[in-house]
Amino acid sequence: MVNTTSHSPDNTLIRKAQAGDSQAFSELVKRYEQTVYGFSFKVCRNKEKAEETLQDTFINVYRKLDQFNGESKFSTWLYSIVTNNCLMKRRKRKIDEQMVYLDEPPIGDDEAHDRLTIPSWNETPADELMRGELRSHLDEAIQKLPLDYRIVFILRDIENKGAEETAKILKLSVPAVKSRLRRARVFLRERLNDYMKQ
Repeated sequence: MVNTTSHSPDNTLIRKAQAGDSQAFSELVKRYEQTVYGFSFKVCRNKEKAEETLQDTFINVYRKLDQFNGESKFSTWLYSIVTNNCLMKRRKRKIDEQMVYLDEPPIGDDEAHDRLTIPSWNETPADELMRGELRSHLDEAIQKLPLDYRIVFILRDIENKGAEETAKILKLSVPAVKSRLRRARVFLRERLNDYMKQ
């Protein structure tokens, strides 16, 4: 018997999983586990924490799948759950090291002005060698961002989510997303400028 589950659209799998079809739920996990793990790792930069978040996320998805009504994309809903898990873990540990006060951004609302040039995560070995040190400093600077700003930066500038989708994921207004992103970019640019001056 041919398994057609792997070729089903997300909405079909979700409906089947909501009706108790464990094979459909397994296919959803298989389809999105790399996305969830990749995002979790970018946020916490720790393999064990990312794996723990991956497990917690799909436990939450299993428990809350009946609450998904299709008003947003499944991936948007999923990112929202991953983000909540990351934030809850942070709150539970009460780790506030490297929290940084972010000054108001410069006057002007031009995102392009504040945009950083982020090295691609898919470079050639030669490019990676040349940019390795800069990437290391950028990664270090990203980890020093307060978690709320770091998540916005990762969603917008690394995961390439739009402002509206990021706002839905984080349950924020679009202006709040833009404000956090600007502050994150300003902070990171200042950190990288300090490194360049060394």
